Amino acid sequence: MTGPGGGHRQLDRLTAADLPTHVQAASVLCLPVGSTEQHGSHLPLATDTVIAETFTRHLIAAHGEAFDLWQLPAVPYGIAPEHTWAPGTLSLTITEFTSLLHTLTAQYVRATNARHLVLVNGHGGNRGVLTALVYELGHAHDISVCVLHPLALAHFPADDRPEIHAGLHETALMLHLAPDTVSLDQLADHPPQDADEIRRQVTDRGASWPWSSGDPRIAAAGVIGNDPHTATPALGAHLLEGAVAAAVPALEALTGRKSPCS
Repeated sequence: MTGPGGGHRQLDRLTAADLPTHVQAASVLCLPVGSTEQHGSHLPLATDTVIAETFTRHLIAAHGEAFDLWQLPAVPYGIAPEHTWAPGTLSLTITEFTSLLHTLTAQYVRATNARHLVLVNGHGGNRGVLTALVYELGHAHDISVCVLHPLALAHFPADDRPEIHAGLHETALMLHLAPDTVSLDQLADHPPQDADEIRRQVTDRGASWPWSSGDPRIAAAGVIGNDPHTATPALGAHLLEGAVAAAVPALEALTGRKSPCS
C-alpha cells in the first residue's frame, strides 16, 4: 500500500461491482467521527474531523493489510454543546447523533459483507455517548464494534494543565497533519488557567458538569490546555505514531487476528 491516503482501501473509491469481492465478512469498516466546533483563534472548525479522518488514513496505511481495514467517509458532526457559545459550532442532540450512527451502520451492514466496525472518534464530547452506543450498535446490527480515540491513544505527558481542547496536543497534530489550516499568528497570549477548576469541571470522574469552553476560569479564548505556541510538527508526528501503534491491541481484540508486528 502506498502513502497515508490508504489507496484502494477507501471504500467509496471502489465500484459497486468490485465491492463484494474486496470487502468480506472479516473486513473492518473504519468510520471517522468528528465535530464542527470552535478551536480557538488558531485552529479550524473542522479540527476534530481532520484528526479523526487523517488518523484513520495513517492507521490503514500501517495496518490495513494485516486487519483488512477499509476507510469510510467521515461524519463531520458531533455533540458539542460546550462550544455553542462560539460562532461556527454545530451540535447535534444525543438523539440526532445516535440516530445518525444507527442509520449509517445499518446501511453499511446492508450494503457490504463486513461485520466489523471501528468508530474513530476525534471529539471528546462524543465519548460518553459512544461508550453506551457501541452496545446498541453491536446488538441491533449483529456486528463487532469498538471506538478508538486517537487523542487518548496518543497520550504523551504534558505540563501542569490537562489537555482538553485546542491546546498543545491538538495544535501539534494539526501542524503535522494539516499545517496550512493552523494560524498560530492569530493566537493571543496564553494566560494561566485554573488547573484545579479544569479538573473539577471537566475531568473529575466523581461528578459531571455542563462546562463551557467559553468559561474564562477554565479556558483562554476557547483553549483548554497547555500553551499551543509551543506546539511543533515533530510533536504532532510523535503523537500520531504513538496513537497508530497503540491502536493495534484493539484491532487484534476486535478481529481475533494478531498483527505481524506483535
